[in-house]
Amino acid sequence: MQGIICGAHNFKVGDKVVVTLPGAVLPGNFAITARKTYGHKSAGMIASTRELGIGEDHGGILVLSTLGLDPELGSDALELLGLYDEAAEVNVTPDRGYAFSIRGIAREYAHATGTSFNDFVLEYGARAPKANSEGIPVRLEDSAPIHENPATIRFVMRRVNGVDATAPVPTWMASRLRLAGVRSISLPVDISNYVMLETGQPLHFYDADKVQGEIVVRRAVAGEKLTTLDGVERDLHPEDIVITDDSGVIGLAGVMGGASTEVTAETKNILIEAARFDEVSIARTARRHKLISEASKRFERGVDPQIQQAAAQRAVELLTQLAGGTADAGVTDAALPYHPVVIDLPSGYTAGRIGVDYSQEQIVACLSEIGCDVEKTGNGYSVTVPSWRTDLLAKEDLTEEIARIDGYDKIPSSLPVAPAGRGYTPSSRCAAVLWTHLPRPV
Repeated sequence: MQGIICGAHNFKVGDKVVVTLPGAVLPGNFAITARKTYGHKSAGMIASTRELGIGEDHGGILVLSTLGLDPELGSDALELLGLYDEAAEVNVTPDRGYAFSIRGIAREYAHATGTSFNDFVLEYGARAPKANSEGIPVRLEDSAPIHENPATIRFVMRRVNGVDATAPVPTWMASRLRLAGVRSISLPVDISNYVMLETGQPLHFYDADKVQGEIVVRRAVAGEKLTTLDGVERDLHPEDIVITDDSGVIGLAGVMGGASTEVTAETKNILIEAARFDEVSIARTARRHKLISEASKRFERGVDPQIQQAAAQRAVELLTQLAGGTADAGVTDAALPYHPVVIDLPSGYTAGRIGVDYSQEQIVACLSEIGCDVEKTGNGYSVTVPSWRTDLLAKEDLTEEIARIDGYDKIPSSLPVAPAGRGYTPSSRCAAVLWTHLPRPV
């Protein structure tokens, strides 16, 4: 039997809490020892979420029932809270936007190890209902596209009614977010972030009862302002892409939402936005407003234009399962025609560039592995690039991928042969003659 003195007031008899006994070391190298408190010996400490390193709340101790947990007494709290989990840090190059997600990293792991890859995002998409007339009306406009690229090529919206925004965040979700460097805030926010990390598609949630009328996605008008979720009023630039309703601007597209439609603890109905915005526009907006967000990092590198319905479906399912909501029948999918990139790869081009005589089977196998559709033509191959590989634009890119997938170790190493010389030039011959006739020092 252990006696522990605690000054917190947010728990009662029968609550189950996390106890750290003498010898335990909490984050920040905080060693727990038995010490005298209020005239009594306290053999340990009852911990808060901040002391455990899993949140910022330090207003009281962590009561496990608030996380939806009811463990057996004596259970291992580290296992219960997912604190044994580990994460690998991966440095992603700027051109590999698809790798900013579990989906992309899993795909690359499969390439590196020969493991089969199951694209779970396609499964989400297969469960998504088709767009219909019951969804919220959305209009895409762009009077001044940058480099002739439209501001938005796809904008999907779904609605979930009757959610409990105060429902606890599951420990598995909070643990995975923490390992990814994302702080757990609330169930709706955490679901939005979790789906982004999982699929690579940033989402935005609106309080549906605060949205008025038709949604229009357009460029900002000079003089317009928006107070973003961080409480800052921002002067908008004509290049900024904004989300508007009948009340005005309600979001800075791809960067941060507006405070007027923020999801709070009182929110009951949620609108889900999954869109595909122009990379250059988002990059400029994020830097112009000094507002680099997890969403903007992904949009400026290129988001798969074919996964918006899948990501929205995943969010709908999590909100219904964890927040007790009900999926609305309405589905909005405002989109411009999608034209995949098709590249001609001449026969012999890859061998000439890399120095390896790849067979037709090797070329087709390597390109198929990264998701390309390959068709043999009279003078080479016609390669249709998958939607998530926005970095593949030319035959040089395909050649690099063939070399990478087949293995850099298979590229032979050989020193170049120096060209044959032509002897001395007239000026160098003259200099040599003069050198032989110059007096030498004694």
